[in-house]
Amino acid sequence: MHTERFGDVARDAELDAPVPSCPNWSLRDLVVHLGGVHQWATHAVVEGNPNLRPEPPADEGRSGLTAWYRRHASHLVEVLTTTATDAPAWTLDDRDHTAQFWMRRQVHETVMHAWDAENALGQPRPMDPSLAWDGVLEVRDVIYPRQVRLGRVQPLSRAVRVVGSDVSGDAVIGGDGDGDGESIVLRDKAETLLRLLWHRADPHVHVSDLQARGLLSGALTP
Repeated sequence: MHTERFGDVARDAELDAPVPSCPNWSLRDLVVHLGGVHQWATHAVVEGNPNLRPEPPADEGRSGLTAWYRRHASHLVEVLTTTATDAPAWTLDDRDHTAQFWMRRQVHETVMHAWDAENALGQPRPMDPSLAWDGVLEVRDVIYPRQVRLGRVQPLSRAVRVVGSDVSGDAVIGGDGDGDGESIVLRDKAETLLRLLWHRADPHVHVSDLQARGLLSGALTP
């Protein structure tokens, strides 16, 4: 469903249009990127390693690029739907080396980039709150810890507690994870929180606490 949505945007959009949420990228760049990520994720499941140089599109015109994207997206979906969830795979998470990791990761990757593409055209669709909240949890459990592990960002000096106003539950990012009184609290819709974490929402608009803005400005996500 999400790959079809992205493919429809690629089919109908002006591919030279800039993507504000991905600085210096055009929609064409975004399509090439996501198609390459789909290839890489498929390889990680099938071959069990990350050692793939994605096949670039032979034709970057509208019809050629769309067909290229749909082909690789369809292959990804086929592999993920026919592979057991507990089958071994290379992943980004030291605690989960199964194909199920990529089922979740590729949904979030595609949804976010579909939002990027639609936002570039001035017509972003709202994200499902439950799905957006799962994306927040993925940042907490997988993406942010990996950024720290790879030395891309220093551990947060204070824990940030994010609370969804349209979902049940909260999540603590950074700190020792116990959510004590030292945490900075951010409350908003799940989609807004997710986009803040992925640098796709303006913290000056959505975050009043100056220290929280500073914490969120770091590379908590790639």
